[in-house]
Amino acid sequence: MTVKRSYTFTVSEQYDGFRVDKYISENLSDLSRSSFSTDLSEIYVNSNLVKKSYHVKAGQNVVLNYVSNVFSGIIAQDIMLNIIYEDEHILVINKEQGMVVHPGNGVNDGTLVNALAYRYGENFINSFNEEYILRPGIVHRLDKDTSGVMVISLNMQSLNKLSSDFSHHRIEKYYYALCDGSFINKSGKIEGFITRNPQNRKTFILTENKGRYSCTEYVVENEYEDFSLLKLKLLTGRTHQIRVHLKSINHSIIGDMLYNPHYKRYSDSTLMLHSYSLTFRHPVSNKKMTFRADIPERFNNFINNHLLNSEKKAIF
Repeated sequence: MTVKRSYTFTVSEQYDGFRVDKYISENLSDLSRSSFSTDLSEIYVNSNLVKKSYHVKAGQNVVLNYVSNVFSGIIAQDIMLNIIYEDEHILVINKEQGMVVHPGNGVNDGTLVNALAYRYGENFINSFNEEYILRPGIVHRLDKDTSGVMVISLNMQSLNKLSSDFSHHRIEKYYYALCDGSFINKSGKIEGFITRNPQNRKTFILTENKGRYSCTEYVVENEYEDFSLLKLKLLTGRTHQIRVHLKSINHSIIGDMLYNPHYKRYSDSTLMLHSYSLTFRHPVSNKKMTFRADIPERFNNFINNHLLNSEKKAIF
């Protein structure tokens, strides 16, 4: 079936002079320019219908109306979830590596949303607004190969509150990563603007002034022969943020074949990135809550398999 969607933007100074289709794709990370190339899509600038080639100016109001094709139903599947916490408003899980969060891009089953449909039923799916038709309850996402803590909203009330908290950076998020090389500075901050890579639309790059602002703080927890364990605090939440930031300082995450496809030293490894903790206020009670997911065994296994015999093996 088809779903009508609408997005509204105000052009900031950094996008002055951009083609309007490029401007929109820069600001909707999940939407490529081809997604709104059909005759059913319309772009308005200051209430005037424009072509995709129109060049925007700072301060202008941009509205995108487009139609997307989605399948008509979410398949309920009995998929085991590692549940950390659950009440009538939220669910907190430790997402397994390899699980896709929601259907899309040709993936219709085996996702977290399929598991939610089975656990909570059709009424849960239908309780969310049309814009969440493929991602009911999903407030934030982890990449397929990133494991760890996720919070899911079980109704629109909690979704609206948590979405606001995420967008206003009120959620405290910590990750662990194993990355290539050793660090001169044992702590630091990586910041800049993240935008889609024009050479590879599946990836993003860090720039000085194009895209969305991003910021990550890191501390080196441990160093080994030629790789390091980092604890990272996300001060913003952009797509692929940690992966892009660490690549930008030449310390790519081990096993990240999307951002370092030519790196062969640890080609046997999966992505070594884990969402360790989330701290937020409950969307109804306003109680401050912290949830953690222990660093997974694959981190231990990798460290122990790649240490030199003379090094002490590290167990978390």
